[in-house]
Amino acid sequence: MAHPEEPEDRTASAQPAVRPGSLLVSSTDLTEPTFRRTVVYMLEHNDAGSLGVVLNRPSETAVHEVLPQWAALATKPQALYIGGPVTRDAALCLATVRTGVDVAGVPGLRRVDGRVVMVDLDADPEPIAAVIEGLRIFAGYAGWTIGQLDAEIEHDDWIVLSALASDVISPPRSDVWGQVLRRQPMPLALLATHPIDIDLN
Repeated sequence: MAHPEEPEDRTASAQPAVRPGSLLVSSTDLTEPTFRRTVVYMLEHNDAGSLGVVLNRPSETAVHEVLPQWAALATKPQALYIGGPVTRDAALCLATVRTGVDVAGVPGLRRVDGRVVMVDLDADPEPIAAVIEGLRIFAGYAGWTIGQLDAEIEHDDWIVLSALASDVISPPRSDVWGQVLRRQPMPLALLATHPIDIDLN
């Protein structure tokens, strides 16, 4: 039986409150290049501000080039992902834990929400390998000062939704933005059909 804090993957539904484990899905009107058609996984949202990583911006840099000890555990395409415009010379790592695994005694893991954990990249990969399905490493992050994200949500720049554990380690060439929207109730699911370039429609 799963613990309440590690639920089975579930159908994600609209969830207006931002919290660790929420997704920010950029609206079709958000055309600023850094965040256009992005999905941001939220790690923190509190009185100090907000922090998350963009899930769908793979880079050309392979994990083995910068963190070779983690390359075998990295989910394909085994590339660094651009987590956001802030501090791109620092790395954050997220992993999805195997169903039913208790991570409480595993050094280097900190639960974010459900089966998603943050991985300390200075930790020993071996015990972590035994309990995760895969991991992804992000260069940089997306950050907002206090009140800034709330203002952007109020401006309809972002749609706040629930994440699935699989979102964090989506397969190569996945349209994460479209997939997240398609699993929502109508009419929100229709946004997934919005053309990338409206001039071509």
